Amino acid sequence: MVSFAGYQMPLNYPTGIIQEHKHTRESASLFDVSHMGQIRLVGSRAAAYLESIAPADIIGLAPGRQCYSYLTNHAGGIVDDFMVMNINSGYQMVVNAANTFSDLDVVQEACGRGCAVEHLSTHSLIALQGPFAAAALAQLAPEISDMRFMDVRTLELGGAPCTISRSGYTGEDGFEISIPSACVEFLARALLQISGVQPAGLGARDSLRLEAGLCLHGNDIGPQISPVEANIAWAIPKVRRRGGIREGGFPGAAPVLSMLDDGPPRVRVGIRPDGRAPVRAQAPLETSDGKAAGEVTSGGFGPSIGGPVAMAYLAPKWAAAGTQLWAIVRNKHLPVTVTSLPFVPLRYHRS
Repeated sequence: MVSFAGYQMPLNYPTGIIQEHKHTRESASLFDVSHMGQIRLVGSRAAAYLESIAPADIIGLAPGRQCYSYLTNHAGGIVDDFMVMNINSGYQMVVNAANTFSDLDVVQEACGRGCAVEHLSTHSLIALQGPFAAAALAQLAPEISDMRFMDVRTLELGGAPCTISRSGYTGEDGFEISIPSACVEFLARALLQISGVQPAGLGARDSLRLEAGLCLHGNDIGPQISPVEANIAWAIPKVRRRGGIREGGFPGAAPVLSMLDDGPPRVRVGIRPDGRAPVRAQAPLETSDGKAAGEVTSGGFGPSIGGPVAMAYLAPKWAAAGTQLWAIVRNKHLPVTVTSLPFVPLRYHRS
């Protein structure tokens, strides 16, 4: 067990991080992600209020669908990233654990008295991830079989009302299940009784998301990094971009839209160390002639890759795939190569 965002969480189970990681890629793993914050908004203006703090198309989000977005500050930096779903005549957000209460303040301030904002503190969240996830969950809820990536449904599991999204943080097909905390242990035990489902901890969750090229808030994204720099501007839809019907209107819109037009000063890329030694966060990157090129933000061993992988921010002139650089690790220069992201194919269920 380790401390994480004020919670005690399992780093791994007896099988170990590498085995949990590989099992997720090959079958299905169950993650307890109840540390994540859940916020519900209800009211006729809820979508418009959310659009005032995030560059998303909440107004156009169809019932039973969710999208990825982020809260931005006035410099265009990412205060937090989140998922938001249109479900049960309202909107439900899943935010990062350490930012739950600060995000709640931002949402409440934006909404004023125009909608009801509730922190779902009585709910837990579990994630079933991997190529076997759909077949496993269908044993308890056959209705999930017709869901596609980013669909959301309200279903009963074990007699408890659950909000289920087909999404996740591993790059694999999977589901996240919000359930009243009083019922979560029963559901978790029922899922773990299904052959092919095993528990996985925080360590495998991190290595899986790293291989999938997904950002960790506080490492790869944060208040000093814009969505354009982070290479996640794909989440800003056409309606919120220059010339869109609801152009801008979110904090930091001017610098973000300018970077979309003119390019960012740095960009997030993949890094493959040439040897076996991992290159971890905050390792400086240099060119062959000793010029500062950037810095690693996440790094570790990629069990599916069979070697170390990392993500970093580089000036655009050094960000092309195939560029050779040096990472400074314990005063040693280790050769690395810039590569495209993700490191493994994403296998979301889109059809």
